[in-house]
Amino acid sequence: MKKNIPNIITLLNLFCGCLAIRFINEWQMDKAAYLILAALVLDYFDGMAARLLHVHSELGKQLDSLADVVSFGVVPGFVGFQLMKHGIQLSYPDWDKYQLTSLLKASPFIISMFSALRLAKFNLDTRQSTSFIGLPTPANTLFFMSLPLIMIHGNIALIPYIVNPFLLLFLTLLFSYLLIAEIPLFALKFKNLSFKDNSIQYIFLAISAILIPIFLYTAIPMIIILYVILSLINNLNKK
Repeated sequence: MKKNIPNIITLLNLFCGCLAIRFINEWQMDKAAYLILAALVLDYFDGMAARLLHVHSELGKQLDSLADVVSFGVVPGFVGFQLMKHGIQLSYPDWDKYQLTSLLKASPFIISMFSALRLAKFNLDTRQSTSFIGLPTPANTLFFMSLPLIMIHGNIALIPYIVNPFLLLFLTLLFSYLLIAEIPLFALKFKNLSFKDNSIQYIFLAISAILIPIFLYTAIPMIIILYVILSLINNLNKK
């Protein structure tokens, strides 16, 4: 029974991802967001449980990736699809008579394809024990999941930009690239409590703590972009 505990946690992550897709299709984005947060917590604790119980297995590793493909791969694709569909209906209602419109609506699923590729690369890459190479799929999911939340709870003036089909296509291509880019990104793992050894992590957490109460949901994509920028600066400093 003990060896199956991490796998049960992983399957609960998958369950949350499946339910999130259901609520995204019904435009119940708040419920979907809560489920993705639950999936994030479960994704963290399945690895912790495996380490504490000393029950690492190849099955658990593969199952974790398969669950993540749904919760942090298919989910952002569906969010992008819904935003693209709303954007076309809002700004370009006449486009539905063109066949290319169907391809444009489906384009956010490129994120799902590259998320699967990123997770497969992660399983084979031995360089990502203390940092990441490319944007982690949970961070990518948080970025796209935050966009409809900004529409619902944030600044109304931002809605035309969030559902702009051309901006969504650009974000789809940009983040698909970031998922598999050979760019080192720091992990929130602390060697000790020293500021010198963990300066980039402390700076990131401090700025994030300032952004969240000021911008609320709008802070989430800002924090993800901040994460990438700080990682690039950190890479230049190391060089």
